[in-house]
Amino acid sequence: MAADFARRLIRWHRQHGRHGLPWQGSRDPYAVWLSEIMLQQTQVSSVIPYYQRFLGRFPDIATLAAASQDEVLAYWSGLGYYSRARNLHRSAQIMAEQHAAEFPREFEQILGLPGIGRSTAAAISAFAFGSRRAILDGNVKRVLARYLAVAGYPGEKKVEDELWRHAETLLPEAGIETYTQALMDLGATVCTRSKPDCASCPVSADCAANQQVRQAEFPQPRPRKALPEKATTMLLFMRQGEIFLERRPPAGIWGGLWSFPESDGTEDAQQHAGMRFGFEAGSLEARPAMQHVFTHFRLHISPLLIHVRRIQPRARQQEGVWLTVEEAMGAAIPAPVRRLLAGLGKP
Repeated sequence: MAADFARRLIRWHRQHGRHGLPWQGSRDPYAVWLSEIMLQQTQVSSVIPYYQRFLGRFPDIATLAAASQDEVLAYWSGLGYYSRARNLHRSAQIMAEQHAAEFPREFEQILGLPGIGRSTAAAISAFAFGSRRAILDGNVKRVLARYLAVAGYPGEKKVEDELWRHAETLLPEAGIETYTQALMDLGATVCTRSKPDCASCPVSADCAANQQVRQAEFPQPRPRKALPEKATTMLLFMRQGEIFLERRPPAGIWGGLWSFPESDGTEDAQQHAGMRFGFEAGSLEARPAMQHVFTHFRLHISPLLIHVRRIQPRARQQEGVWLTVEEAMGAAIPAPVRRLLAGLGKP
């Protein structure tokens, strides 16, 4: 069964797979690595412009390692899941220090780099070095869960372990690069989460879910839990056409990015401005509220535009920077901050 499964996928991919993606056709492990990291939890259409722009600025490991984290995050700004960018930067520095700025070939060394899990390491090994390794990203989990009717939520270790066993068993003896890409493409374009196109699937004839007309049951979705709600007030300090941003802590949400100072909303904004930053606040203007949904909670943001009359001489300016709105839009900022900056010219 394994050989026939792989053979049908490879044959299907020649005619129906994706062939024009900018990272395809390259054996450069750096380019492969970059694409695999960007594609984690992000759609191909969103990744393409970021990939091209990022690779244009940081064409190799040495260039990326030598760059500042600020610049790396600025080129990643808007793509989300910023720990990926920090891990990418740190990995480049490790490779510069330990591998003469060359990408390691050994699987265990690849797996040991920050931000690289088993499936990502396998994909890099397959595409860059032709290694016979199984992958198991979200699309592949869905394909295998349906094809073999694997019950349960794939995020549970027992279910994931079973899927890994199947992924290893189905590996072909040759053509690993095409097979790996075909498996990814099948999940992304045919065996989709909703309304899978089983009529176009090369393995539908012996797919257990298709035979039983139970496609919607596999894989079992994540058990639903109420999404926690959190709230914050973002303080948009403005003075002489410039906006104030401060760097967030290196770990946690938006780690290392530039953002607006925040308040829990219970303290007086003018007093907060004076005590924390040494700003003498003038007029205050409440801006339209907005929401931002993270994987694990929903954030309600109340923006407050505060016009700063003057800055006390001994203000702690090291906590942040004053930038024009245009300069701020080019900095490493999270998506909600970008939206708020874009709306500053609107009533």
